[in-house]
Amino acid sequence: MTDIQRIAQNTQVTLHFTLKLPNGEVVDTTTSKAPATFTVGDGSLLPGFEQVLFGLKAGDQRTFEIEPERGFGPGNEQNIQTMPLDNFTDMELEPGLLIIFRDAAGGEMPGVVKTIHDTVVDIDFNHPLAGKTITFEVEIIAVKAV
Repeated sequence: MTDIQRIAQNTQVTLHFTLKLPNGEVVDTTTSKAPATFTVGDGSLLPGFEQVLFGLKAGDQRTFEIEPERGFGPGNEQNIQTMPLDNFTDMELEPGLLIIFRDAAGGEMPGVVKTIHDTVVDIDFNHPLAGKTITFEVEIIAVKAV
């Protein structure tokens, strides 16, 4: 009789997943495409998402609630920047609009318009899922030792 391989450190996992916001909105899913494959600990999944999978095996289906502290973080007020409204004269701003900014090194920094005031705009540079409890639905397809 062979032991059933369960998810642990140094296992490769193939799964389908769906991430949902508290309102039921789907943020990301693999259910209509190829499943995702990753090795536990390789950084593909946040540790809080990996940990809930430990002990599962091929064929298991589960739904987990991932709190902000174990997911994308609680959000940080210091990541909300106030910028002059004049910087955005060529845009039609509205709360929730995603804007890609360039940092000093030429990299991209996504920010979301939070509040529009008379002369300034508050831009939130926190991860869009920070502060949110995420529903993580998984179907484990395969687990193998690496």
